[in-house]
Amino acid sequence: MRSRRRGARPAKSALREGREAYERLRTYLILAVQAGVAAGLAWFVASDVLHNPQPLFAPAAAVGTIAAAIGNRARRTLELLAGVILGVLVGNGLIRFIGAGPIQTGVVVALAISAAAVFRGTGAVMVQAGSTAVLLGTVSPERPDLAVPRTANALVGVLVAIVVALLILPLNPVRIVHRAAGPTVDAIAREMTATANAMVHRDVRQAEDALQRLRAAEAERRNTTDVVAAACEVALLSPWRRRRLGIMRRYARAAEHLELAYTSSREMLQWAVSALQARETLPAGLSTAIEHFGQAFRLLHRDFLAGREPDRARERALQVITDINEACAEGVGSSGAVVVSQLRVVVSQLLQVSGLPQTEANQQAGLNPDV
Repeated sequence: MRSRRRGARPAKSALREGREAYERLRTYLILAVQAGVAAGLAWFVASDVLHNPQPLFAPAAAVGTIAAAIGNRARRTLELLAGVILGVLVGNGLIRFIGAGPIQTGVVVALAISAAAVFRGTGAVMVQAGSTAVLLGTVSPERPDLAVPRTANALVGVLVAIVVALLILPLNPVRIVHRAAGPTVDAIAREMTATANAMVHRDVRQAEDALQRLRAAEAERRNTTDVVAAACEVALLSPWRRRRLGIMRRYARAAEHLELAYTSSREMLQWAVSALQARETLPAGLSTAIEHFGQAFRLLHRDFLAGREPDRARERALQVITDINEACAEGVGSSGAVVVSQLRVVVSQLLQVSGLPQTEANQQAGLNPDV
């Protein structure tokens, strides 16, 4: 029997990893398609329309701009252009005086990156300045016209990428946020249920496993912030997605509270594990409250993306307080009391996301109004 259980765990782990890989593919597939279309169009415009030499950098700049969709595209696009221009100015100016070659290339690259640092350029600016200087440092000084075509190709790539990203194949902002944040939200709700079951059955190992899985979801949760920023940008700039702007702005404003709720829920699980390890009294209402919190978290996410008022999430969050009060009436230990406190904090955060003022949310959650 034990051997069967041991064999089932790797199978479940492999299934979970496969499902996560599939979700990541669904999330980023549209970006891959955008990058492919933008690269092909940029090459066509630079080579066949403008007849620029060295058209390779046009599709490279297009791909770089599309990749900046996961985050602040406007800022990163400007960084890309700034790096190219800085690399052209430094590289082309020096090559005319010191010639081309391995030593000269090293000098030009070092000076280009140093110039980017002087002007407080980010890592992206430094990379583009350095790569441009490399290209210019490895060609003959008899070809001074390479600097201008490379700058033109960079502009072509950026403009084509923007047209593709905002007009030809714009992201569906609601769908991309759902696919990016949905697995993390579901993971939080799932681990809340697992922890509640562990408390009912006094299973320390199950609770520890749930806590570890929640910690493992941290990396994906961090990516959600960039995805939400990109989705808001698309909703703002794309005429085909403008009607989603209201939903995206509401979700962006809610993101801070949701992040605090995630942090508090992770701390809550740590204390739940401590309560199990200490064999404290754990009333049934406490485990029920944890499960209801996970459900409220998931409902809030879905209500926001559906453009609905989060009434269901608010009702479920208030049910958590009812469960807590019942548990406290039966009595909880020291670690259990911390779990109760953390639950009140996360419920207040969820109620604030649902539209309640902070004072009212704290009051309904049973917290000090000034918390």
